[in-house]
Amino acid sequence: YRFSIAWPRIFPQGRGAAPNAAGLDFYSRLVDGMLERGLQPWATLYHWDLPQTLQDEGGWVSRQTVDDFLAYTDAITRRLGDRVKHWITHNEPWCTAFLGNEHGAHAPGLRDVGKAYQVCHHLLLSHGLAVPLIRRNVPGAQVGITLSLHPIIAASDSAADTAAVLRHDGLRNRWFLDPLHGRGYPADVLQLLGAHAPQVHPGDLQAM
Repeated sequence: YRFSIAWPRIFPQGRGAAPNAAGLDFYSRLVDGMLERGLQPWATLYHWDLPQTLQDEGGWVSRQTVDDFLAYTDAITRRLGDRVKHWITHNEPWCTAFLGNEHGAHAPGLRDVGKAYQVCHHLLLSHGLAVPLIRRNVPGAQVGITLSLHPIIAASDSAADTAAVLRHDGLRNRWFLDPLHGRGYPADVLQLLGAHAPQVHPGDLQAM
């Protein structure tokens, strides 16, 4: 049974000296209920609900949110890791980054291409840094990320359709798959983005 944990339920202000005990207890009871019924729990750490305080400070555009996510991840996996062995860091980061920050359709409702790609970079970075943290807290854990990928087939053999497939595949699929598999961001997409490409610090791609 796959379920998602609400970050604001654990750290209502996004961060703090100690997690909210009532929030941790809620998910602990939920996991116990699954196990009692013979269900295997699969926990998703981030499913688009960022604490408002962190959004007010810049949200995922801010690199600080990566550190806050790691603290939240640490608290959750320490509490539930004795019973939950399957973990998903992010649900569909494309939606978080682009529906929320480029198209304005999801929270926080922004329309800024540059911010969207910086958000995406910080989401992928937080995934990369969270994986070894989860594995330390949960021996034998299986950890992954849920991507929303698109199979793409050209409408014809024309040069325009071929170029469109390559472009969309780069923006929607390879932008995520390449850095997660150690190839860095695709060069053709970086060229396409130009000044909208994200700021990448030394070591970021290795962490991913």
